[in-house]
Amino acid sequence: MSAITLYAHATAGFDARVANALAVLQRAATAHPGRVVQATSLGAEDMVITDLIARHALPIAIGTLQTGMLHTETVELISRIESRYALDVEVFEPVPTSVVHFVREHGERAMYDSIALRKGCCAIRKLEPLARMLQDRDAWVTGMRREQSANRGTVEFTELDDKGRSKFNPLADWSWADVWQYIAVFEVPYNPLHDQFYPSIGCAPCTRAIAVGEDFRAGRWWWEDEGAKECGLHVHEEPGDLAPHISKIGAHA
Repeated sequence: MSAITLYAHATAGFDARVANALAVLQRAATAHPGRVVQATSLGAEDMVITDLIARHALPIAIGTLQTGMLHTETVELISRIESRYALDVEVFEPVPTSVVHFVREHGERAMYDSIALRKGCCAIRKLEPLARMLQDRDAWVTGMRREQSANRGTVEFTELDDKGRSKFNPLADWSWADVWQYIAVFEVPYNPLHDQFYPSIGCAPCTRAIAVGEDFRAGRWWWEDEGAKECGLHVHEEPGDLAPHISKIGAHA
């Protein structure tokens, strides 16, 4: 059964939520001309946002993190976006020497050994490349929704990140049904892993399918305590919070 068949259905206020999401994106583009990027994980939510940006010709760049550990199906979405929308996707990869050092020191399955090592891996493969993506930007756009997890339950449409940049979350009030209704209506390309019960897709070693009744993000870092389930991209780090991860991985950024 496809994810569209399983999840998509019209709900009250859907058109208004689409209009509001577009308005949030338009505000981002107007307030930060030429200096705003969509940081897409290539998940269902982010594909909706990319479609809105392309459909309305908004001057918002599209950037993604190729961690080196993504599923093949996820990586293939990059070329599908470029072909479908005639847009260039900026791809940011980890520093190769940092990855080599980490794997040599801790092994390819280090993420399962401790939360510190898993976050260290995220720091190399996600946080450092994201910092380069945002380096010359004043604002960024994400697909975060309040429904995704308790940690994201208070997400605002517009907020400041820990560097003082504007962060726009146009789908903050959308439901999972809304996301798939939009994908169905506008025939948005999406990751085929969603058809295999992967609602939230990250790096291959850290993602599994979920069972009926499990939480939306149960398939992410499933071996960890619920409170630890963030990679750091959307967490306000206190000064020094990232330092232990960087020191343990020997980053050469």
